[in-house]
Parts: sequence; structure tokens; C-alpha cells
Amino acid sequence: MNGERMIIRQVHVTPVAFRDPPLLNAAGVHEPWALRTIVEVVTDEGLSGLGETYGDLHHLAKVRDCANAVVGLDVHALNEMYARIAATVGGTVTDLHGLTGAATKEKSIDRVFSPFEVACLDIRGKAAGVPVSDLLGGKVRDAVPYSAYLFYKWAGHPGEEPDRFGAALDEAGIVQQAKLLIDEYGFASIKLKGGVYPPDQEISAIRALHDAFPGVPLRLDPNAAWSVATSIRVGRELEGTLQYLEDPTPGIDGMGEVAAAVPMPLATNMCVVTPEHFPPAMAARSIGVLLLDHHYWGGLVRSSQVAAMCDAFGLSMSMHSNSHLGISLAAMTHLAAATPNLTFACDTHTPWQDGQDVVKPGALRFENGAVPVPTAPGLGVELDRDALSTMNEQYKKCGITARDDTSYMQRFTPSFTATRPRW
Repeated sequence: MNGERMIIRQVHVTPVAFRDPPLLNAAGVHEPWALRTIVEVVTDEGLSGLGETYGDLHHLAKVRDCANAVVGLDVHALNEMYARIAATVGGTVTDLHGLTGAATKEKSIDRVFSPFEVACLDIRGKAAGVPVSDLLGGKVRDAVPYSAYLFYKWAGHPGEEPDRFGAALDEAGIVQQAKLLIDEYGFASIKLKGGVYPPDQEISAIRALHDAFPGVPLRLDPNAAWSVATSIRVGRELEGTLQYLEDPTPGIDGMGEVAAAVPMPLATNMCVVTPEHFPPAMAARSIGVLLLDHHYWGGLVRSSQVAAMCDAFGLSMSMHSNSHLGISLAAMTHLAAATPNLTFACDTHTPWQDGQDVVKPGALRFENGAVPVPTAPGLGVELDRDALSTMNEQYKKCGITARDDTSYMQRFTPSFTATRPRW
């Protein structure tokens, strides 16, 4: 484009729904439909870029408001875009996901800004003829490793046929699930979502995985379901089996107490979720690993800045995942490829979407548990408009407007509570 301005003329915001298995966690169980919002930014010269974010109705409304606010901006003017989005979002706190840590005003702005920023980087990469990873400093790895993300799960949603993944309600089921995902994707590390059963049962599951997959790095994430005392006991009992223990207990101070008493590093995507959390977390020595997530850290460039902070404080890095589609997987892969100190394999929910996507197949694939970094200009993925239309219809018909794992679980187990710590 020879340095010409690229002005945003249209922004299309499309909510989508796709089938989700009954995956269990500390907040309850996934509903039959997962929600996302697809953002398509179109410039005056006809170039378009893609972003993806959460699909909850309140968040969707903010994204729609901000879509109008960014029209007329140059795609390079990310500081002005952030200022306009901050003014539009105002002082409201919109981050209501219970498994991504504390909600703050700044985080609410960041999570609305993120899909617009990613879409603008997609456009800028296309205009320059380079992949997004080049806009972030250039890739330092040709493929980004991801982990097998294991969940306790029911065989199928109540009233429906079992899904192809089957039940995983005990150690044998978890080991079988790991074998399935590793056989299909080639993953070389394993993460178990805990906080579902009493800690001793989850200790047994980790030990069963350790026996079944000797030498494969293991992680456990109970989403702050344990007290400090329980976290210390579990951490000590699992000495020698975990690469890291993620968010065992709530809060920076609680995590600091646990970190001082267990043999493995603690990781988080819950107690350090905005820049203001860094000073107290570093003072308390709460964590050794930060799980980056561009969806709520404010996009790819701001996530690179967070990575620099981690480097300064000597923190290792991995990447957090929520139920997502291919636009997010592409953005995550470009970011991880261009972040030298992101050395742990990343989380991904991609296997659980089971082929459902809004991007055309072929650009993203798993080889030996890693996604080769797309080399085409921009994100390197193309919107499948038929799939987008189908998933938008599913959104309109599914009857779900916000993720609510707890209420869905209570339909089948009325006594269930998501109060933490539970043990």
C-alpha cells in the first residue's frame, strides 16, 4: 500500500455458537453450546481483517458499540483506537468469566479492544505482504507446541447420545482421553483441568498419567478450588510429577504462601491478569509462570509488552486457552511464535471443537503436537462465510446468551456450588 493510510470503513460483528462437550471444571460444566464473537474489519481499499473474542451478550453489546466508534480510524492508529474504546466502554466491568481471574475496568477495556487490534494487524500484514508474526518482531520458532488439555467429562450432555470422546470420570478415563488426544494430535505435554473431584482423586489421576506417559511434562489446574493448606499438601505429594501447578488457591497472597512451600513453580491466569497485579505478585513471589492470553491482555502488541515484563521479573510463560475457534488459534500461534521467552507449550481447546470452525481448513494444522506458524500474509486464515452463517444461525437458536457453567451443572446437581476454595 506504499505507506498509504488504510481507513476503517466497516466493521462486521457476528456472534456464533458451536457444539461443546460436557467438560467439567471448578465452576460446573460446559453447556452444549460455546459462544464466540467474530469481528471483521474492512478498509476503504477493500482489505479485511479478522478478530475473535468472547460471545457473552453483555460483552457482545460492548463490541458492537465499539465497532461504530472505530470507523474512520486508520488501522495503524491503535493508540487512538484504544482511547476510543476506553471511552465507549467507560467505567463498567464486563469481564464476567469465572475462570479467568479478577474483573477490572482495565481488563474489560482490554478484552473489548483485543479483537479489533488483531483484525487491524491482520490487515497490516496483508497490506505489507508479511505474516502477523513479522509485525511482532519476527518468529523465533517455526511451529508452536500445544498441550493435550484433559478434562473430566460426562459421556455426553444429559438427554443426548454420548459424544466421540466418551466419559472421563476416573483415572482410567483420563488416561484413555490423553491417549486419544496424543494419538490424534501428537501432543508432547499434558494438562489436566482439576478442581472437580476431591484432591486425592486428582492426585491419583496425575500419578496415573505419570505412569502411562513417563517423561511427558504434566500440569494440573484446579482453578483456585483449594485452600492454602490443601494446595501445599497436594503440591508436596506431587513432587517430581508436575512441570507446574496452576492456580491451586485464590489470590496473590494465598498463591505466595503456597509457592513458598511447594517444590514446583506455580502458574496463573487468575491472580495476575492486568499489569497492576505485577508489583504485588512479584513482592509475594506468588508465581513462576504466567499464562498469557491476548483476549484479555489487550491484543497481541500489549501481550508482547507483558512478555517483556515477565522477562524482566524472571517469569516463565505459557498461554491460556478458553473455548475458541481458528481465528484465535492463528492469533495465539503468531504471538507465541514471536515471543522468545514463551517456552512452555500453550493450552488449546481446539480438539474439543472437533472440526467446527469459521476459517477454511488447511491453514492451521497440528504436527507432532505443534501448529506450524502460517506464512501467508496477515493471520494466514480465510473466513469460511458459509460456516459463519451456519454458526450465527446456531447462536440465534441455541437459547444461550452467556456462558454459565454453574447454573447448567445445578440443573443436574442442585446442591452444586462454585464457592472457592472448596477443599
